Amino acid sequence: MGVIDNISAFVLALMALWIMVKLIKSVRIVPQRYAYVVERLGRYHATLNSGFHILIPFLDKVAFHLDLKEETLEVPPQECFTADEVQVMVDGVIYISVTDPVRASYGIVNYRQAAMLLAQTTTRSVMGQIPLDQSFEEREFISAKVVETLEQTGLEWGIRVHRYEIKNIEPPVSVHRSMEKQVTAERDRKAIVAKAQGDAQSRVNRSEGLRNELVNRSLGDKQKRINEAQGLASEIRAIADATASSIEVLARALSTPGGMEAMKLQLTEQAIENVGKLADSETRVLLPADLLAIDELLSRIGLPLPR
Repeated sequence: MGVIDNISAFVLALMALWIMVKLIKSVRIVPQRYAYVVERLGRYHATLNSGFHILIPFLDKVAFHLDLKEETLEVPPQECFTADEVQVMVDGVIYISVTDPVRASYGIVNYRQAAMLLAQTTTRSVMGQIPLDQSFEEREFISAKVVETLEQTGLEWGIRVHRYEIKNIEPPVSVHRSMEKQVTAERDRKAIVAKAQGDAQSRVNRSEGLRNELVNRSLGDKQKRINEAQGLASEIRAIADATASSIEVLARALSTPGGMEAMKLQLTEQAIENVGKLADSETRVLLPADLLAIDELLSRIGLPLPR
């Protein structure tokens, strides 16, 4: 009897301990940004949000613990074919969060894996519509298509896809080398075009400078000729004015009494002086027989004789 009593006491102690554990587990404190899905007798009963909650022991059970914060899912690299039949490796990152804990628990077995697989299949489909050269520039378009597809399906899974980012698009090594050569050739072409444009602009600048120099030089020569012509005209005008003034003075002097005799005397003196100069030179000069016939000489040069 003692042994049976001991066994009964041990079993009762274990039952009491088990009941105590159940009572303790019936008290639940849900952290912030978490949700607990509670089942009662195997069926969905309630969703516990952050705070203090008491469950009915032996009837209620927390079946799922869901984190409502935004989380990141790594999409592993996968093989994709572009529109021009080039195989590339594409990987990315998905940012999702749970919006409906019930659907996330019962609508899909594993919403994380489902979202990742759907992102991969959508990426392959979108990459098949884009050539390789454009795939590097169309990252935003590919991401938008993946997010659009995941949002439509995510409503049924109780999740929300915030964004999808493509990390890498890796073509094969041979294609990568060809692309590098193409980029180098394009860079060289741009350098040659830029150099040609610079040379052309330099020649244009030099020709414009030469043209401006020639224009300025011709304008300077023109102004010089104008100034010389104006100076020559002024000189001729001054000589003409002086000549006219001297003739007028001479005319007035000849018209005065004794003016003709004075002119005659001056011309006689100049004639004699010039003859003397000719005599000193080696030039032979024929003179009239009578140098005293000055009246006849003056009459020959058109001067009136004094009376």
